[in-house]
Order: sequence, then structure tokens, then C-alpha cells
Amino acid sequence: MINILFLTVPNCVQCAKVKRIIDKIKPDYPGMMMEEINIIEHPEILEKYRVLSSPGVVINGKLEYSGGLDEASFRESLNKSEML
Repeated sequence: MINILFLTVPNCVQCAKVKRIIDKIKPDYPGMMMEEINIIEHPEILEKYRVLSSPGVVINGKLEYSGGLDEASFRESLNKSEML
């Protein structure tokens, strides 16, 4: 199982782009669970994962992306996570 925390803020253009990528590839990873968290409402998450820019993407408890991502590298990270 892959657990994703998608750390976002309202009206964030990069957050919307990353959300589209996650939604696009989610069917390819049936074991992937995603929780979207508004970091304005939950600032303790910023401290916990040391997110420097939005969006943040935490995969299985580790901050893997901050400020954006591309589909190919995200798929690679997910594939590695599935093997663990």
C-alpha cells in the first residue's frame, strides 16, 4: 500500500497541477491511498514534514516533493514505494 499526503493551500496553481497528475495516475496504483490536507488549517503539518513550498507530497511518511512534481518522477517514486 502507498500512502500519500497531498499538502496544499487554497488557490495554488502548482497544487492544482499536481492534483491533476495524482488523479490521472491513481487508477494505475490501486493500492494508493491519498489524503489531501490544507496546510493553512493544519500548520503543524508544515513543521512535521518541513515543507518549504506548496504543494508538498509525502509518500509513506517521507516528504518526497515540495513545490511541484512531474509525472515521470512521481511514477518512479511510487514504483519504488510499492517494492518496499
